[in-house]
Amino acid sequence: MPMNRPVVVGVDGSPSSLVAAEHAARAAQLRSRPLLVVHGYLHPFGYGVPLNPYEIGVPAPSEEAQKMLERTAAELGERWPGLAVEARQVAGGPGATLIEESRRAELVVVGSRGRGGFTGLLLGSVGAQVAAHAHCPVLVVRPDEQPIPVDGPVLVGVDGSESSGLAVSVGADEAALRDVPLVLVHVGAADGGRTVPEEIEESQAAHQAEAVRLLADASAVVRARHPDLVVREHPVWAAGAAQGLIEASGAAALLVVGTRGRAGFAGLLLGSVSQAAIQHAHCPVLVAHPVS
Repeated sequence: MPMNRPVVVGVDGSPSSLVAAEHAARAAQLRSRPLLVVHGYLHPFGYGVPLNPYEIGVPAPSEEAQKMLERTAAELGERWPGLAVEARQVAGGPGATLIEESRRAELVVVGSRGRGGFTGLLLGSVGAQVAAHAHCPVLVVRPDEQPIPVDGPVLVGVDGSESSGLAVSVGADEAALRDVPLVLVHVGAADGGRTVPEEIEESQAAHQAEAVRLLADASAVVRARHPDLVVREHPVWAAGAAQGLIEASGAAALLVVGTRGRAGFAGLLLGSVSQAAIQHAHCPVLVAHPVS
């Protein structure tokens, strides 16, 4: 992988995007990568697709947005000494712009909602679009009103799928970077009382054995790559995988999820568990796309 791949963050001046920019600056510093602060602006002919403004004569980017961008970049440079920060406006919708930038990025960071968001919508359309379609890992920063959590462990959901395997790998690298423990979580189904006690006991014993096996396999892979990393295995019981991960995320600095798990459909770019996690987790969520 080229050493000059930047960490990319989209900003629009909203509080959510400025918090995302702080997370992006820290991520870039941890990785010794440059930070690229991007603002994608819509224009009458673009329909959300990045276009070359010189070819079709679209309006120049607004001066107000350029000032916001330059101010944000300058403030980040002051707060994170030694960090190389570049700011750029791109003619195109913010989602399409960030997805295009993700082709050349180490990591893309998005806020939970931007200027166009409704308060009731926990993850704005741009964040959801980028989380689903990016060509590298995506950090979704939420909840945006809290300070950056740095001391907690990195949490990863394990279900034995290929997507989960990538999440474990990305999560282990992140925990090693942050010098915090990695917690591997497998969620087993809590029974709703529909079966007789003997069947519940038998079912739970089978689930427990499966959880122990999946977690041990994932843990062995991590320890081979990161022998000094503290790795904890944590089987939990919940009504569903999403609920289990969301509840566990309360004690974490970061939750890492795959794009889809065992139950995923091939055409669905982001599975229901991952979607629920990025909507409702109590900490930032890293969606583990492979770098293409």
